[in-house]
Amino acid sequence: MALQILLNFFLALVWMFMTVSFSPSGFAIGFLVGLGIIILMRRFFSHRLYTSRIWAIASLFLLFFRELFKSSVQVLLIVIKPNMNLKPAIFEMETELKADWEITLLSALITLTPGTLVVGISDDQKRLYIHALDFDDIDDAVNSIKETFERAILEVSRP
Repeated sequence: MALQILLNFFLALVWMFMTVSFSPSGFAIGFLVGLGIIILMRRFFSHRLYTSRIWAIASLFLLFFRELFKSSVQVLLIVIKPNMNLKPAIFEMETELKADWEITLLSALITLTPGTLVVGISDDQKRLYIHALDFDDIDDAVNSIKETFERAILEVSRP
């Protein structure tokens, strides 16, 4: 991925020298031309294009902000309700993530989302123990986390 980004910057600089346009717009046009060349030459790279990884990172951020908003509204409704029929739970979620940074990112995303908190990680780093403020169905909560955050992190980290 880093090689592709460096190649794209190099192609943008070559474009600037070829067109004798040393302005930010000349660099931007050269960057886009270089990106087009890299896309055309993608079969020569062993990894996927860096643009797909950048798109996956942007999707992860948007997903987090969406989940943050939804859970904030849920917690707000819990707080302003006159009767509190909460069903807090601590449950275990098995994860497919392997790298330390992936597990740390998943734990941070879960903890930053209101109403949930990662209270522990197993020694083999395959299970997370999560406290939920108010959940009716534990399997639904586990599937929700796996289908949102874990899948998005796998998209970012997949080569």
